[in-house]
Amino acid sequence: MRSYETGSGPVDSDIGKGWEVARPLGGTSVDGVRMAGFRDRSAAGLDMRVLPQPVVVVVLALGDEPVTVEGADGPRPMRSLVAALSPGPVRIRGARVECLEARLSPRAAYALLGTSPRELDGTVTGLDDLWGRPARTLRERLTDAPTWQERLTLMDGFLAGRAARAPVMAPEVAAAWDTIVARRGRVRVTDLAASCGWSRKRLWSRFSAQIGLTPKRAAMTVRFDRAVRALHAGHNPAEVALACGYADQPHLHRDVLALAGCTPGALTGGDTSAG
Repeated sequence: MRSYETGSGPVDSDIGKGWEVARPLGGTSVDGVRMAGFRDRSAAGLDMRVLPQPVVVVVLALGDEPVTVEGADGPRPMRSLVAALSPGPVRIRGARVECLEARLSPRAAYALLGTSPRELDGTVTGLDDLWGRPARTLRERLTDAPTWQERLTLMDGFLAGRAARAPVMAPEVAAAWDTIVARRGRVRVTDLAASCGWSRKRLWSRFSAQIGLTPKRAAMTVRFDRAVRALHAGHNPAEVALACGYADQPHLHRDVLALAGCTPGALTGGDTSAG
């Protein structure tokens, strides 16, 4: 829930127009995992876009009220969900939302989700579909826990248990992803393949299976994420396009339209005619 992930303390009240945000006091025990709890204290409701970003997002709604996921297949009520790195134009809406969110790096997602990330590409999936009964039991325990810190500790322990028996990402794939992030998406697939000693075809296949995107799409997602952050910070779209490696402003416009389902103006609230 990028829109509300602000503040620095373990519990931040009245952030983002009435949202309470809680974070684990001691961090998390699994590398590549960040967690936070969210509660809509003012009953303002949730209405946000799910955007491509370089993390897989897991959300467990607490209590009896599901959130509604609106995508290409129409609205779907969900009490727990997983948003892929590039989920397609999707909105999440809800009233009196209270939830726990875990943001997983691609390494952590590969280890913890229990399925090939490639199966999640372009989707927001129900967590019950991936984890079955353990997901439902976890959500019930989180709902019953009386404090945010107890909830965050429960979630951390659950993920640590899965990590103890998890597969390990190929070091060549991990290195290729790290290079894409370090270069902010401005890298050629041929150079990535050469750096790890693989053919372009082998890198494409292994990377797609373990990250969930092709190397080219991953670079596009990292570049898009940086551009969105700059746009939300109020920077001029033409300057953002140049700084983030787009050919020109129309190129940025096309990517935002394709990945977010709206114009850059609508994405940042400056244009209500689209999206």
